[in-house]
Amino acid sequence: MRKSWKETKPKDKCEERVGSEDHRHDFTGDEIQRTRAKLLTWYDKNRRKLPWRDLASQADPNRRAYAVWVSEVMLQQTQVATVKEYYIRWMKKWPTVEHLSRASLEEVNEMWSGLGYYSRAKRLHDGAKKVVEEMKGNIPSTASELLKQLPGVGRYTAGAIASISFGECTGIVDGNVIRVLSRLCGIGAVSSSTQAEHKFWELAHKLVPEDRPGEFNQALMEFGATLCMPQAPQCHVCPLQKDCSALKQVVKQDTPVSILHRGKGGESSNIVKGDKHVDIEECTLCLPSSLWKPSLGVCNYPQKPKRKQPKEETLAVVVLKCNLEGGSHFLLTQRPETGLLAGLWDFPNVAVESNKSDAYMFTSLCNFLEHKLGITLEQRTPQRIADVSHKFSHVHHKYIVFVYEHPEIKNLPQTSQEKSKIRWITRDDLDTAALSTAMRKIFTAFENHNSNEYEKQAKVDRKRKRENSYDGRKQMVLDRFFKSKDQQEYEVVGL
Repeated sequence: MRKSWKETKPKDKCEERVGSEDHRHDFTGDEIQRTRAKLLTWYDKNRRKLPWRDLASQADPNRRAYAVWVSEVMLQQTQVATVKEYYIRWMKKWPTVEHLSRASLEEVNEMWSGLGYYSRAKRLHDGAKKVVEEMKGNIPSTASELLKQLPGVGRYTAGAIASISFGECTGIVDGNVIRVLSRLCGIGAVSSSTQAEHKFWELAHKLVPEDRPGEFNQALMEFGATLCMPQAPQCHVCPLQKDCSALKQVVKQDTPVSILHRGKGGESSNIVKGDKHVDIEECTLCLPSSLWKPSLGVCNYPQKPKRKQPKEETLAVVVLKCNLEGGSHFLLTQRPETGLLAGLWDFPNVAVESNKSDAYMFTSLCNFLEHKLGITLEQRTPQRIADVSHKFSHVHHKYIVFVYEHPEIKNLPQTSQEKSKIRWITRDDLDTAALSTAMRKIFTAFENHNSNEYEKQAKVDRKRKRENSYDGRKQMVLDRFFKSKDQQEYEVVGL
């Protein structure tokens, strides 16, 4: 028989320790009440004015849910300041889930261009279509149904939509929440470990109040984003000082980093001191003494997993410019529908070995254009203009950028022999095309190169113009200006 959740959950061995408050990794009833009251009071006074919060207060719960859904997807791995502009444009174009469901994926990718993590846009679009086509336009109202029914909606996003839009009393856990909870409860296990993840969700569910679940969850995230930050947390003005295990540990260790927790004038804040730190080796949630770094203070929490070194790849890319229908156009190729940057548009590129010559790389590009896209370049002299780097979460790309601006191109098909989509696009249309940030960096490098070349040519032209405008009149000697008018008449140098 399968054991229940309570029977299988990891046991917090520190809970059995008497008089060791720092090692409970939990909240008492009084601490829960204090944390709720203080966080909500702080949030009511300090909340940021954000566009999705205004829309999340609409009377129609379905529109509220859609507004929160879009914002939460955009905010994944992306800073608030970056999201604001994208969110406003998105909601203006697709104000309801019905509007989004009628959009094409190409339109969605164009709107998302530059925001990164493009699979988010596709899943959001797929989810909107499913809501309209299979759920009669009604977004599920509980975290469990949201998690079950909507593609790309994970446990956190489901909890955020359910609590903020529908008032369900359910907790949420994101990076900001993990940081706050790990410091409050002294959870030093690696934040992505099974034990730590389970504990964070348990604590989040305990804290959320029934009367204001959505606002409390937003308060907890806001608190982590603006006060209990990854670096230089504002401990000297923190309303939760009294109950922060990490801060108590800093005070007990008497480390120099305590300066981080002083007021602006250098006055020590009224931090409550506790008992000496006692290490409990067998606890899987405690921070091992060997990992404690005094210089980090409360920033010892949370403990992040060690990241794998991202692999590095080199790609040769060509900005191919051609005159079509009386204007300049650039060639783009569409990426596959699955994988990295699925469905977005690229300048033609191929993977190459970094130690190869420019001639070899450009030949590889020419072969790709001819054999895969059916485009033949007559002139094969490589012109390398820049190296561009771009970091994805798991891979670092180095692009060797070539330019081909001579319109000696034969065969300009709209689809290649392998039916891969290609597109000739004007400079103005590039601004709204579904290009990745890396491709935009490449085009910026191309334009900078052209600008520099233009300036060089302009200098040459100006010099040549000055030389050509010389009319035979010779420069006068300096002492001519000190002679009488009759003496200086027609006196010139060299005569």
